[in-house]
Amino acid sequence: MRNFRKLKIWQQGIEIVKEVYKLSQKLPSEEKFGIKSQITRAAISVPSNIAEGSSRNSEIEFKRFLEIAMGSLFEVETQLIIVEQLGFIKSEDLKSIFEMIALEGKMINGLINTIKNS
Repeated sequence: MRNFRKLKIWQQGIEIVKEVYKLSQKLPSEEKFGIKSQITRAAISVPSNIAEGSSRNSEIEFKRFLEIAMGSLFEVETQLIIVEQLGFIKSEDLKSIFEMIALEGKMINGLINTIKNS
């Protein structure tokens, strides 16, 4: 079992959650139960799946949870693209979170590949 709090991918996932929550405050109030709810749940899913997977006893199970986290990360990115295209949030306000997402994706993918090759 790993200490998930020490994993950089988990720490980066938490930073993404915090940024998503900040950005979600800019969404219209009528989106509270729509995209706002969806995007925050997807963001929370990233570090949550990393933490859950780290508790598993097999590398195969951990890898599966990392793949789920990657799927949630892609969900967040897609939903941010949607809010940008709907004009809810300006593209310049999303630049840093897109960079954070790209870094998180590389880190998760790197760990998945490390597990695959071990």
